[in-house]
Amino acid sequence: MTGRRAVPGVALVPAVIAAAFLALPLLGLLVRVPWSRVGEVLASEVVRSSLALSLSSSLVATGLSIVLGLPLAWLLARGDLPGRALVRAVVTLPLVLPPVVGGLALLGALGPDGLVGAALRERLGVTVVSTSVAVVLAQTFVSMPFFVLSVEGALRGMDRRLDEAAASLGASRWTTMRRVTLPLLAPSIAAGAVLAWARAIGEFGATVTFAGSLPGRTQTLPLAIYAALESDPQVASVLGLVLLGVCLTLLLALRGRWLGKVTR
Repeated sequence: MTGRRAVPGVALVPAVIAAAFLALPLLGLLVRVPWSRVGEVLASEVVRSSLALSLSSSLVATGLSIVLGLPLAWLLARGDLPGRALVRAVVTLPLVLPPVVGGLALLGALGPDGLVGAALRERLGVTVVSTSVAVVLAQTFVSMPFFVLSVEGALRGMDRRLDEAAASLGASRWTTMRRVTLPLLAPSIAAGAVLAWARAIGEFGATVTFAGSLPGRTQTLPLAIYAALESDPQVASVLGLVLLGVCLTLLLALRGRWLGKVTR
């Protein structure tokens, strides 16, 4: 008979403290929300534009993370890639870099005088900084590592004998990947995508450094919260509640279908 075992007493107290430590700030946010002003704040143009930009840009950033990150994870897990350890270190670096430093790095690469940005400005007359494209790039830079590392770990733990069995039956590499590996990898891809999306929609430091905080143009919801915190903390609390609700809704909607398969 299988089932959940009782938690040892020595682990129960710190587990409760850890859960309370994570839950109490969220409760504190709910307590501070001026519920009588919620409708007024949500109806403002700044809130609607920043929320729309956050949702659209984070979804595009997540899509880029999947399209570009899946092949990269595949190469890191199974490819014979020279300097693979160095590539993995580069992929991991945005996880530990302060986001502001990530924004400075993006300016050094794609800014008006950056390695690539200067060529774009001089030859095509294109400037990425202070545009919605800059928002997407900043979000992708900080969120893609979450997706890549999640999928790479799943690929490393997958039984490769399934691929070998498919190959022995005459399946090509593309067919094996499409019909065997990707279906088995789908829950990990979904979980990595959710992690990447959650990181992207909450991104602040790299975005404000690289894209700026222009209302209606580059001001995402986290940037709007920071701006409101200085002028009207009650509005900031309402905006924080909106962001919390969006993230919580998606996580709860996906947990049973995808994330539960990964975490069980």
